[in-house]
Amino acid sequence: MLGTMQEYPLTVSSLFRHGRQVYGASRVVTLEEKGTRSKTFAEVAERAERLAAALRQLGIGPGDRVGTFCWNTQEHLEAYLAVPSMGAVLHTLNIRLFPEQLAYVINHAEDKVVLVEDSLVPLLAKVLPELRTVRRFVVIGSGNASALGKEVLRYDELLAAQQPGFDWPELDERQAAAMCYTSGTTGNPKGVVYSHRSTWLHSFGITSAAIFGITERDRLLPIVPMFHANAWGTPYACWLAGTDLLMPGRFLQPDPLCRFISQEKPTVSAAVPTVWTAVLNYAEKNPVQLSSLRLVICGGSAVPQSLIEAFQVRHNVRIVQAWGMTEMSPLGSIAHPPRDTPASEDVTFRAKTGRIAPGVEMRLIDGAGKVVPWDGESVGEIEVKGPWVCASYANDPAPEKFHDGWLRTGDVGSIDSRGFMQITDRAKDVIKSGGEWISSVELENTLMAHPSVLEAAVIAVPDDRWVERPLACVVKKPGAVVEAHALRDFLEGRVAKFWLPERWAFIPEVPKTSVGKFDKKVLRARYADGKLEVLVVGAAQWPA
Repeated sequence: MLGTMQEYPLTVSSLFRHGRQVYGASRVVTLEEKGTRSKTFAEVAERAERLAAALRQLGIGPGDRVGTFCWNTQEHLEAYLAVPSMGAVLHTLNIRLFPEQLAYVINHAEDKVVLVEDSLVPLLAKVLPELRTVRRFVVIGSGNASALGKEVLRYDELLAAQQPGFDWPELDERQAAAMCYTSGTTGNPKGVVYSHRSTWLHSFGITSAAIFGITERDRLLPIVPMFHANAWGTPYACWLAGTDLLMPGRFLQPDPLCRFISQEKPTVSAAVPTVWTAVLNYAEKNPVQLSSLRLVICGGSAVPQSLIEAFQVRHNVRIVQAWGMTEMSPLGSIAHPPRDTPASEDVTFRAKTGRIAPGVEMRLIDGAGKVVPWDGESVGEIEVKGPWVCASYANDPAPEKFHDGWLRTGDVGSIDSRGFMQITDRAKDVIKSGGEWISSVELENTLMAHPSVLEAAVIAVPDDRWVERPLACVVKKPGAVVEAHALRDFLEGRVAKFWLPERWAFIPEVPKTSVGKFDKKVLRARYADGKLEVLVVGAAQWPA
């Protein structure tokens, strides 16, 4: 027996239509060098119609890829709405990729038109001779764009030349809506293609109270870039729920961010831990008003518990860790504490990797390929599947990344009986010392709880006796004075004795990937090349 429900395609165009019709008075506010500018959803929707018409005149048809080389702005949102709704494919380009990787992804995706903000023209111009498929560049803003050639088009002029109204096509929910490439820490980046259906379901999922719980009453500040896993899905979710969007543009330093927060009073925000660490340090020396924030979503890398505690105690701001991947649209889990959590354990739960999100299935696989139980102790590689999890990459089968229909995440961890997961490491970063596992993530988080430590990254280095041992690379806070032996003493009693690093390096900053994660391969290369000054304090202690 089949159901009697209507066949209703889940598309970005239906999401677009809903936000426009129901929440036309909600607003999009973009931060600029001198103040802000603001448009209603209804005004943004009309501009999206004009953009679709302009792109059609430029020859963009069904399935054609349109690249965006942009900050988080109103215009970027217009492209988010217009390009998929017209049947083309939105390709958000990572502005922080190395030039060779940027040229690779544009050519691999076969972008035909690229929308680029004027402030980013010099970056894009560097790869201009390498681009094989791009026909036209459309520049947002009035800045100098001569580096892209004589036939550059201007975004506002293109839109002004169009009439309002656009004949939006009927779309299959399985069609490609958008694509985003992984950050490519090893080898070339891989393309993940989101369908209309997966985008709609992910957007609907994260509006739920079980995830972000955003409504028309909220104002959301997406600091996480719109080129990184669709800003964790927040632009589409906000449009669906009528949540005001506060776009920070290129002003991502603590000072303009804090002034923007004070002025526009967001209730929800999302960013990687390095952003919130910078805001916290800025707030120690400057008056900062963060009280409007009811929820901060933090992810992209492990969130130190000390950071969560500091925001709670000093600013009454609730940070909750979330986890996911570009391949997962990206949401996989969020660390809302269970309902019976004692107040004394609330922060501890929020610092966990998170509880598995509705719509995502998860399992653990050990080294022998067997499924590991959810007992909170057994460890295995995390594999996932679900309606917003990718099944393959664009023109790159990569069979090693998939296992019997499940996506291999490359993360190692445990899951307890209530579905709370805890990642202990990336499979490539885990330290195997004397046959025992050491979690670099837990060591890093514990070190960053020290009042003199700004950042810490731990890598495995060769050891004649134990095969591998941890090397702790530490960034001190400005003006702080702390020695390796004091940090080792700080760790003692907080981690297992055999985890205590005897090798230490003090560095000016931890190298980051294009999306703000610790780039440990750079540290490993520096160590191998003898470019890290390593101090040896104490000796490896081993359990009897």
